[in-house]
Amino acid sequence: MTVLILAGSFYIGRLGAGVVASARLAKEAGTAETESGTDDRWKDGITVAVDAGHGGVDSGKVGVNNALEKEINLAIAGRLKALLEEEGIAVVMTREGDGGLYDEGESNKKQQDMKRRCARINESDALLAVSIHQNSYTDPSVKGPQVFFYENSAGGKKLASILQTSLNETLKIERPRECRANDSYYLLRKTEVPTVIAECGFLSSPDEAEKLVMSDYQEKVAQALCDGILEYAREEHI
Repeated sequence: MTVLILAGSFYIGRLGAGVVASARLAKEAGTAETESGTDDRWKDGITVAVDAGHGGVDSGKVGVNNALEKEINLAIAGRLKALLEEEGIAVVMTREGDGGLYDEGESNKKQQDMKRRCARINESDALLAVSIHQNSYTDPSVKGPQVFFYENSAGGKKLASILQTSLNETLKIERPRECRANDSYYLLRKTEVPTVIAECGFLSSPDEAEKLVMSDYQEKVAQALCDGILEYAREEHI
């Protein structure tokens, strides 16, 4: 009997040690998973608002290659939406078709359009908002992306800085710009979440205008924006 009791104690001791070892390994695996960035639980419940600037009768800038800004904006916004959704992020688009956010009989379509864009963003419960645009200037040699934020928004400044860096690095910009504060853009002033306007390039630059109509370049722009959004969101949620 004594032998049996000792054998049972030995077995229980081995079993307990095994349980402890298994628990330790599971904990270490979980820690490694978190450190390697594969634990995506921080993404749960995050919504991002994506605004494709202009639309409908408002074509935005017209490129030196006759490309319409509204069409490029929508193409990049659609690609950004797909990339974010692949990452498990919910996306609210202000527009998904060519039309603007106004009534046909409205006398001031631009004003109604902007108010409705802001309303959709504010009602979306989004963590942040990114408005996609293209730039233009009298000097055709000027090019490169630039991100604008509302001057009184700390969150907007942080988001703009991250996105600017991501765009500069991903697109390999030779003369990288810095993000810039603004106090007059309606969308930046009237939205309740950190919001930025991402001017992805200059349609007045022959070189950049041609790139901006190419699907592979649009995908690079969208990927740069997606990477920056994820970086900002992760920092805010961890």
